[in-house]
Formats: sequence, C-alpha cells, structure tokens
Amino acid sequence: MLLILIRKEFMLELRRKAVISGIGLYMFSLIFICYLTFSLRQNSINEATWSALFWLAILFSVVNSVAKSFIGEKRGIAIYYYTLASPHVVILSKILYNALLCLVLSLTGYGLFALFIDNPVQDTLYFLLTLVLTSLGFSSALTLISGIAAKANNSHILMAVLSFPVVIAILLMAIRLTKNVLDGIDRGASLDELLNLLAINCILTALAYLLFPYIWRS
Repeated sequence: MLLILIRKEFMLELRRKAVISGIGLYMFSLIFICYLTFSLRQNSINEATWSALFWLAILFSVVNSVAKSFIGEKRGIAIYYYTLASPHVVILSKILYNALLCLVLSLTGYGLFALFIDNPVQDTLYFLLTLVLTSLGFSSALTLISGIAAKANNSHILMAVLSFPVVIAILLMAIRLTKNVLDGIDRGASLDELLNLLAINCILTALAYLLFPYIWRS
C-alpha cells in the first residue's frame, strides 16, 4: 500500500505540470538573477555568500512544493484515504515522496549553481549526504505542518508561521555542514552537525508518525 500511495503522488504530480514548471522557472530565474546581479562569473562571490544564496533558493522552492501536500487536496479526499489505508501509511508515503521531491529540487539547484555561478564544493560526497538529510528533514517537518494547517482556515498563513521555527533549525545545521564542505574541513569535524541533523530528522519523522492519526481523525 505504501508503494501504491507513493506512485499515486507521483502520478498526481505529473498531472500538475503548471506547478512543476512554475517551481522550476522560479528556481532558474532566482539563480540567473543572482548571476546577473553579482557578476558571479568574475569570482566576486565568496563561499559564505554562495552557501547563503544556494540555501535560500532551495528553501523557497521546497516550501512552495511541499506545502501543497495536504493543503492542496480536496476535503473529501481524506475520507476516501481513510477507507483505503491507515494514517501511518498515508503520512509515511507523503514524507517519502516529498523527500524525493526535495532531493530532486536540491540536486537541480546545485546543478544550476555549478553551471551559472560556481562550484566551490570540495567534498562532493559529503555535500550530497547533507542534501539527502536536509531534504528528509524538510519533508518530515513541512508534511506534518501541512497536515495541521489543512485543518484550519487561512491554511497558507498558518503553514508559514508554524514551519518557520522548525525549518530554521534544519537550515542552520545544513548551513554549518555546507560551510565545512566548502572550506575543505576534515569530515570528522562535521560529524557532530551531521548527527544532530540526523537526530532532528528521526524526531520529526517519529512525531509525524505518532501525531498524524490524531490530526487526521479530527
């Protein structure tokens, strides 16, 4: 059932071609504007600025894509899901699919940054691991918050307010890891941040798994 629900999410995403194109155009436009504004090909950007611009582009793209997990669905669809699968399977399918979507957006952003701006990453493997863990963290947090916000009026405003403190914690860990990767620091120095990010992911996923059945029944 889990794989069926993930496949369903994928098929629905393919039908929303305007949404996919809009997110892709947004990311491309943001990165290209940065390239034009800062004349980035002339090496006028340092590693800290590259990291800040990269994570800003990824953050806004991810929030816009994952926020629709439950907010964009019709109200009656939850009742239909309730007759087919358990709430645990539903939330896990959403988290896994959104994690894959976040990872695709992150890798796309990394490719565009390397193409238009620069690629200062000195440890590619560790940076990719950071992208994977950050994508899972964003997915777990935003999917659960989307489920909560979908039950209230002005859901988009509530989504922004609730997601800010959680996303900031994940983003700070990702920025620290990225700084170490860009500076070429030994992997052992980044182990604490990596474990902290992994712990945040485990906590958020466990909270989503435990709390979502109560949210769904309401």
